[in-house]
Amino acid sequence: MHILLDQLWIIIALPLVGSAINGLLGRKFPKPVVNTVAIGALALSFLCALEAVREFLAAGQATVFHTYFTWIHAGIFQVDFRLQMDQLTVVMLLVVTFVSLLVHIYSTGYMAHEEGYYRFFSYLNLFVFFMLILVLAANVVLLFVGWEGVGLCSYLLVGFWFLKPSAISAGKKAFITTRIGDFGFTVGILLLFWTFKSVDYVEIFKKASTMPVEAWGLGGTLTVICLLLFTGAVGKSAQLPLYVWLPDAMEGPTPVSALIHAATMVTAGVYMVARMNPLFSRAPLALFVVALIGALTAFFAATIGLLQTDIKKVLAYSTVSQLGYMFLACGVGAYASGIFHLMTHAFFKGLLFLAAGSVIHAMGGDQEMPHMGGLRTKIPITFWTMLIATLAIAGIPGFAGFFSKDAILEAAKDGPNANFWLWLLGVVAAGMTSFYMFRLIFLTFFGKPRYDEHKVHVHESPYNMTGPLIVLAILSTIGGWFAAPHLVGGPDYFTNFLHPVFAAYAPETGTAVSEAAGEAASPAILLFHALTGWPVIVGLLGLALAWWFYIKSPDTPKKLAQSLSGPYTLIHNKYYVDEIYGFLIIQPLLWISTNVLWHFVDEGVIDGTVNGTARVARETGSHVREIQSGNARSYATWVVIGGAGVTVLMLGLWGMVR
Repeated sequence: MHILLDQLWIIIALPLVGSAINGLLGRKFPKPVVNTVAIGALALSFLCALEAVREFLAAGQATVFHTYFTWIHAGIFQVDFRLQMDQLTVVMLLVVTFVSLLVHIYSTGYMAHEEGYYRFFSYLNLFVFFMLILVLAANVVLLFVGWEGVGLCSYLLVGFWFLKPSAISAGKKAFITTRIGDFGFTVGILLLFWTFKSVDYVEIFKKASTMPVEAWGLGGTLTVICLLLFTGAVGKSAQLPLYVWLPDAMEGPTPVSALIHAATMVTAGVYMVARMNPLFSRAPLALFVVALIGALTAFFAATIGLLQTDIKKVLAYSTVSQLGYMFLACGVGAYASGIFHLMTHAFFKGLLFLAAGSVIHAMGGDQEMPHMGGLRTKIPITFWTMLIATLAIAGIPGFAGFFSKDAILEAAKDGPNANFWLWLLGVVAAGMTSFYMFRLIFLTFFGKPRYDEHKVHVHESPYNMTGPLIVLAILSTIGGWFAAPHLVGGPDYFTNFLHPVFAAYAPETGTAVSEAAGEAASPAILLFHALTGWPVIVGLLGLALAWWFYIKSPDTPKKLAQSLSGPYTLIHNKYYVDEIYGFLIIQPLLWISTNVLWHFVDEGVIDGTVNGTARVARETGSHVREIQSGNARSYATWVVIGGAGVTVLMLGLWGMVR
């Protein structure tokens, strides 16, 4: 008997109940009660997810579908509240619930002294509710509900400090920018229904499986659908050119950055592309666009991260870059590798943001790395856990990021859709990632203190903040070892686990990557190649350069900035992308809104018509009112004139009739 597997809705309902209780009644609750409701709802949801996964594995890993009720029915258009669980769902479900639980626990310490405490946890629970809908949905319309819901929660949480103008602006920027992508996503869903007469994954994929792979240079309907869907992913997952909202979203509380803008919401686009793999695998042009945008974003965002001084902004651009890696993997057909990196990234990037929050907490709110230094002995738990996360994201062998990043670059180099230039962009971005992350470590934790020790009393965070750091540090270390046997010619257990999802409807010509065959070489040689490949070399090179620039010769960065003032200024100002958008898009829209829509249309036409009608009526009434003079002779005169007028009118009509 599969209790939780048959009642998947319970996993979704628990966070919603927690959000409703705290949102409606939390103002009257003391903080321990708010904590109990919010964390209890997430803990129960995670335990239910674990049980559902156990039942799924025990049942032989056959995909499970459950339709609970019909939501929309209009003609042939029908949308059911239908949930599913397969191998991809298992990975996403466990990542979302567990990382969210850790962030909730961390937030009890980080947000302890903030106003609106109950509101914050209500929003967090609501976010998890929508994210779980997105993950468990068995049709694209229900996925879209979760998709838009997490966007709403992002707006609420980024602008949580609503008295802070920068936070309000960041929330609006995130909401509006992602709406641009979501417009294309909505059109893609409509075209999807128009083409397949269904919104259910199974029906769509079955019909798509009978369609041939489209010609690379002559994309057809599938290519258009995939490009429209990918437009939504570009906005939601902060890829070029719609990435600009995510760095500004760092105005929100740090736990929000860790959960929404690193571990879960921004990965929704990657999940969507992987879920729709039967369509993308038959649209090679769309698949190439995904890979190209991913590789360019990984490289572009990494260059900006080199010169950021705000510790959260460095991690923000790092997130944009790492999301690019995930899309690069999906674009070259290595969907499993993209999801693998999604999982490991949730561990080490979630840890990096939470550790950054611990640093900011220790520094009394200061986020500028040039104001730090020498913190490793004063906040040792934060230092060691953040160092582990940095080793993971830099791809140092043995840590989680090494396995997933190596798999992506291997697929970009030798996979079925391999492309040397995309691989090269990925390798260079990997080197820059290592450099700016170790730059962060050295500026923050090494050297002499650059802050006033009499004003800033640095202290380690409380246990409810350091506990989640330790758990994520463990996962950032061992989270990639599912793929370890592959390095010596053995199986990649993670890829094998996801293989049924990506092989079920794969075209015969196949663009999806299954388990890669090992080379005809001894395990020792294979391991040697893995440990001395370009991803490892550039990672170690980035570490060495960061050490030289910020420990051995700290004057070198200033000299280099002076000698390369042009490129330095360009990168330091983030290529002036926000300024360009402001000049080309925002200012013209504001001018049109102000001068055309407001002053001309609203005030001139609409208000003019309404006010003009009222003015005519008022003036007419004023003149007619003068007739009521109270003079009997005047009234008699008007009666005579009126009678004469009526007589003339009647005679005229009588003449016309005759």
